[in-house]
Amino acid sequence: MAKDNNLLRRLNKLGFPLFEPEEALDANATLADVVKSKDLRLWENFPVVLANSVQLGLFDYDTLRRHLEMPSHRMHLDSLMLVSLALYEALGLKFSWADKFYQVLVARKNKEYKAVLEKLKKDGNLRMGGFMLSGQKLKANFNNYFRQEESKLNDLLSTREELGLEYALSQVFSPKQKELFLKKLKGEKLTKTEKEYFSRAVKKKALALANQELHRMARRLLEF
Repeated sequence: MAKDNNLLRRLNKLGFPLFEPEEALDANATLADVVKSKDLRLWENFPVVLANSVQLGLFDYDTLRRHLEMPSHRMHLDSLMLVSLALYEALGLKFSWADKFYQVLVARKNKEYKAVLEKLKKDGNLRMGGFMLSGQKLKANFNNYFRQEESKLNDLLSTREELGLEYALSQVFSPKQKELFLKKLKGEKLTKTEKEYFSRAVKKKALALANQELHRMARRLLEF
C-alpha cells in the first residue's frame, strides 16, 4: 500500500490529481511503474500522464523502456502508447511531439492502431493485458484534464488583466483616489466628504481619461 501511495503522489504532478506532490520525481520511472502496476484506473489515465510528462519536458521513450526489463511490460507500454496516440486522434488533437511515434510505432502496428482508433471513435472498450479499458473513461479523463488546463489558462489571463488594470490605475490615481474611483464604479455609497473629494479630484481625471482625442494622441505617442 505504501508503494502504491508513493506512485499516486508522483502521478499527481503528471496530471493525475490525488495528492499534493512532496518530492521531485523521475517521470520515466513513474510511467514505468504505471505500466507495471496493471492498475486499470492508472492505465485509463496513461494518455493524460503521458501528454503532461511531455509538456513538462520530462518524457523520454528510450529511458522509459530501460525501466521495463520484462518483455510483457514493454509490450504493455507500446500498447498504452498506441492507445494514447489513437485517443489523441479520436479527439481531434494534434501534438507535434507525437509525430515520430506515429511514424514509427503506428507504422509498425498500423492494423492494430486502426482497430483501436475505430473503437475509440465509437466509445468502445479495449482489451489489453487481461483488462478491458473503457473508451468512454479514456475520453472523459483526458477531456477533464484539458478543461482543467484551460481553466488555469483563463485564470492566468484574468489575473494578468487585473494586474494590468491595477497598475494603470496606480499610475493615474493616488491610493485614495483609486479607492473612490472603484467605489463609484461599483455603485457603492460615498460619504459627503468622499463625494466632495471625488468631484474635486477624481472626476476631473476620469473625464480626461475618457477624452477620445487624448486617448488617440496617447496611443499614437506609444507607437514612436
